[in-house]
Amino acid sequence: MSATTPGAGAALELARPAHSRRLATGFWRFARSSPAATAGLVLVLFFAALAIAGVAEHSAAYNQNLMERLDPPGTAGHLLGTDTLGRDVLARIMNAVRISLEIGAAAVAIAGTVGVVLGMVAGFVGGWVDDLIMRISDSVLAIPIVLLALSVLVVIGGGIRNLIIVIAFTQWMTYARTARAETLALRQQDFVRAARALGASRTRILRRNILPHLLPSAIALATLNVSVAILLEAGLSYLGLGVQPPDPSLGSMLTEGRQYIFVASWLAIYPGLALLLLVLAINLLGDGLSTFLDPRAHHRSSEVKPL
Repeated sequence: MSATTPGAGAALELARPAHSRRLATGFWRFARSSPAATAGLVLVLFFAALAIAGVAEHSAAYNQNLMERLDPPGTAGHLLGTDTLGRDVLARIMNAVRISLEIGAAAVAIAGTVGVVLGMVAGFVGGWVDDLIMRISDSVLAIPIVLLALSVLVVIGGGIRNLIIVIAFTQWMTYARTARAETLALRQQDFVRAARALGASRTRILRRNILPHLLPSAIALATLNVSVAILLEAGLSYLGLGVQPPDPSLGSMLTEGRQYIFVASWLAIYPGLALLLLVLAINLLGDGLSTFLDPRAHHRSSEVKPL
């Protein structure tokens, strides 16, 4: 027995890299066969690089220079011009994209974690626990997302931290309903029944047997949901209840640009174009990733509640 153990361990170590290579090769082939997913991936990487580069341009996004206010694009040192306070528009867009991605990723991570856990518990335990979680989910879903977010932000105030909490609160229901539906099917499978027969606890079954099967659809849904969170953040910031000055937001930049649309149109055009391309890129990548991870997931993408 001891003589064969090293060989088995070596085979296992060789199998893991081989599996990783097959996974990477499979995704690369899928990306090549799906131009839309490839374009989305390239755009997302571009915006991620833009957000990282925005850290180096942090001072230009905040420093005011009234002598250079409303300089048009192409002015020396200002590729996309300046705003009403003389701040560099490109630097503010870069930092606004970074803030949007941070808020979207954090809100979706919280909403996905809470939703998947509640959905697993509801589907596996059933009974009054299932009824309670689903009725709460239905109650929150019955309220329009923007109205719900506005109502909460009016009470607790704006800011990045509160914005993340509010967006997560408006998005967890979809994850819970999806996880519950899949858990209801999984708990009838033979491997779950075998785990029960062996005396495994509910927590162990949920963690070891149910959760791994829920992750592909949850990841695919989360990728698509990031764009919803970013749009919601931009909309709330546009109304003045999201990211607060002096921090830049694509939504608040659009508010400022709307006031100067005939005098300095670049204040609205460039932030609007950045928001459009960012959301489009995430949607393209999310749709491709959902099909790659779970061919059934793109049918569930329509369950993401619109704004």
